[in-house]
Order: sequence, then structure tokens, then C-alpha cells
Amino acid sequence: MRMSSESSSKPGKRGFRAKLDKNPAEVAAMFDGVARRYDMVNDLLSLGQTKRWRKRVTAAIAPRPGMEILDMAAGPGASSDPLAKAGATVISADFSHGMLDAGRKQRPYLNFQWADALDLPFEDNSFDLYTISFGLRNTHNTAKALTEALRVVRPGGRLVVVEFSAPTFGPFRTIYTNYLMSALPWVARKSSSNPDAYIYLAESIKAWPDQAALAEIIEASGWSDVEVTNLTGGIVAIHSATKS
Repeated sequence: MRMSSESSSKPGKRGFRAKLDKNPAEVAAMFDGVARRYDMVNDLLSLGQTKRWRKRVTAAIAPRPGMEILDMAAGPGASSDPLAKAGATVISADFSHGMLDAGRKQRPYLNFQWADALDLPFEDNSFDLYTISFGLRNTHNTAKALTEALRVVRPGGRLVVVEFSAPTFGPFRTIYTNYLMSALPWVARKSSSNPDAYIYLAESIKAWPDQAALAEIIEASGWSDVEVTNLTGGIVAIHSATKS
């Protein structure tokens, strides 16, 4: 479904946000504009839940020395940090140069590389695991991103997708949707240099497939043994799968 929203004519300026058709240049420019304070604002908007979610995701990945991981849409590297500290070899990849620049300043010990999730610059069967946290939703073609992930993962390797999803309890889902579309933009205006970017993010979360629908897309992309773990009542879901 295509939905449009107003944006400024020059990407990267205050007030710019991508549209829900997810034009790659617009998405990259939007994230360039929020890169510097991205981790801090995310912690604030999630009411402090991001650190807890990250611990659960790290446990699901189970990083270990010698493990080769591609962390796609890594942003400034908060998702990569615990994986590398566990001894895994991690490439922190992102489509936004602004995010990569912020990451190199904040976490210079990580291996940051530019990459397009729809056309990865890596050989077939290069990684033991591909993970993407809160980034699959922003790709222009979800199925293509998942098939590219399948290509670069070794047989027997794993996929771990972390995304916002649909709360499983009806009344809570209503409260959460109201927060997304009203309270979240208000908090973003108080804390972010580009609050319009967070309005896009709220809209993209609302339009995103629920747990079962995303599991079907993952399976249709060639992955096997898809499992779903809900966090915080389904606000976030971890989808894990295996390459046969």
C-alpha cells in the first residue's frame, strides 16, 4: 500500500522525512539527519526498553568467538557492540553514510561498512548469521532483502530479524497505536533534531505486517524453521530462521 506524506525539498534538512513508498535515497537522507542522537532518542521513545530488547536479541543470536555475523542496518553500532564483545567477527553495515559516520565516532573498534540490503557487496555463503534490527521495515523490497540475506549466509546458518510488530492483547494494542500516532511525535519534537523522521517511523510501524504475516514472507523467501518470539507483549518480535 502506498501512502504519501509531505517533505521538504532538500533531504537532510529539519522537517524532512521519507514517504511510505520507501524511496532509498529519501530513507538514507532521513537517517543521515537523525544519526547523531539516534541511540539516545530511541531509548527515550521506547521508554527505556531498547537495552532490554537488545539483551534478548543478543541471547537469541548467541554470539561466540569465531562466529561471522553481518549486522545489517546497524546504525551507530549499538546492536553490533555486544556481538563483537562476545568475540564474534561482526560487520556493521548500513545504507546511511550519516549513521556510519556516527558509528565510527562512537564505536571506532567496530567494523563499519556501507551496504545496500537489496544488493549486498558480499560473496555467497560468507556469514554464519545475518541479523537486522528495526531496519527490514525501511527497505524498499522486503522479500528482496530477505533473499539477499539468504544468499550471503552459509548453509545451516541463521537469520535473526528484530522488528516492531503487533501487540497480542487487544486493549494494549489500542493504547500502543495511540502512543505511536500521538505521543511518539510529541516526544520526538522535544528530543530530536528532526521529529518528522519519527512521524515516518510511527507510520511505517503501523503499516508493517504482523508476526504471522512477516513469518510467511520469510518462509516464502527461502528460509526454513521460522520461529517468533514476542517481546513486551508483541511491541517487538524476533523472527529467527535457518538456511537449509
